[in-house]
Amino acid sequence: MRRRSAVRLAVFAAGIALAAAAQASQAQTCEATLATDDTIRFIPAHIDVPASCTEFTVKLTHTGRLPKAAMAHNWVLIRKADLVQVARDGAFAGPDSDYVMPGDKRVIAYTSITGRGESTSVTFPVKALAAGVEYLFFCSFTGHSPVMQGTLTLKP
Repeated sequence: MRRRSAVRLAVFAAGIALAAAAQASQAQTCEATLATDDTIRFIPAHIDVPASCTEFTVKLTHTGRLPKAAMAHNWVLIRKADLVQVARDGAFAGPDSDYVMPGDKRVIAYTSITGRGESTSVTFPVKALAAGVEYLFFCSFTGHSPVMQGTLTLKP
C-alpha cells in the first residue's frame, strides 16, 4: 500500500512539474501566430502578451481561397475604445495605406493587407501596452471591423 501511495505521489509531483514548465515556457513566448480565412475571423481570437517581453511579434497567415480584392485581411492593434474612429479613418485611408490612416497615433501596431496564401508580421514594443487597459485587434479591410475582432491582454 505504501509503495502505491509513493508512486501516486511521484506521478502527481511530475504532473505539477510538467505543468509549471509548460507555463514558464509559455510565459517566455514573445510571439503569436494567427490564421485568417474567408469566414472573417482570427484564429485564435485572443492573445496574451507577457510583460517580461521587450518586443512582441504577431504573424498573420491568410488561408482562404477568395481573391485578395474580395477577401483581404490585416491585423490592427488599438485600445478598445478607439475602434469606431480608427476603423472609419482606415476606410478613408484606403488600400494603398493598408486601410490604416498614416501617422494614426491610436494605432499601436498593424500588418500589411494579406490575400489568400500570403503571410505577414509585425513586431512592436511591449512598453507600448499598459496593464489594465482593454486592447482590441481587428481587420480594417472594408466592412470587416464590426465582426473580425479579437482581444489582447498584457500579462504580468
